[in-house]
Amino acid sequence: MDGLRQGGQGEYPLRGRVAVVTGGSSGIGAAAVRRLAAAGARVVVGYNAGADRAAALVAELPGDGHLALRIPMEDSAAIGAAAAEVERACGRADVLVNSAGVTRAVPHGDLDGLDDATFDRILVTNVRGPFATIRAFAPLLRRGGDAVIVNVSSLSAVTGLGSSIAYCASKAALDTMAMSLARVLGPEIRLIGVSPAAVATDFVPGRGRAGVEKQAATTPLRTVAEADDVALAIMAAITHLRLTTGSTILVDGGRHL
Repeated sequence: MDGLRQGGQGEYPLRGRVAVVTGGSSGIGAAAVRRLAAAGARVVVGYNAGADRAAALVAELPGDGHLALRIPMEDSAAIGAAAAEVERACGRADVLVNSAGVTRAVPHGDLDGLDDATFDRILVTNVRGPFATIRAFAPLLRRGGDAVIVNVSSLSAVTGLGSSIAYCASKAALDTMAMSLARVLGPEIRLIGVSPAAVATDFVPGRGRAGVEKQAATTPLRTVAEADDVALAIMAAITHLRLTTGSTILVDGGRHL
């Protein structure tokens, strides 16, 4: 059949490829940056306000040609400019990891506490921002003919439990959007979600490690999830899930059970 690809492609090689990681200066994003660079990729560390963190991270990475680049989720024009800068500086993009996100801890029963400004900020950052990033980088990703996008989602999308109702809604929207995008981005680009439960980072304001340990104790695996555990799942999605697209992989210690 015309245009039919053959299987048996083997592991996705990262040496010589360019990987862009939004939210790459801290937490899960930074852990993914380190793993991608160690595997031989040239990495663009996207940040919003963490310019110093991003620069320090770039300085410690193995390999050459890494760069820090501001990719703010609220500004589609700036995202487009970042894509143009990656094309100018690197000439290609093969991997996009959408790790940037935001939340605020608001009890679900406190409907008035989830004000419009907070709701809008969460949705813009966690849904429109990743879409705008994919839209901006899609031409560059398509050009190589074999690219992959990984969205960092959350178990909250499935359970409706999390730091706020808006956050849960944003991650459910991200997962549904990924299914729609996977249909239109193939065959050149596959799109996979990686969906952790609570991770031992400072992502949720006010939630310390004790809170993460308490959640982990209720799971079948009883293991505290570190940022690098999620980064390893991101790497597996990139390098080994060659026939997966439009799916979201739970990395939750079995907490959904």
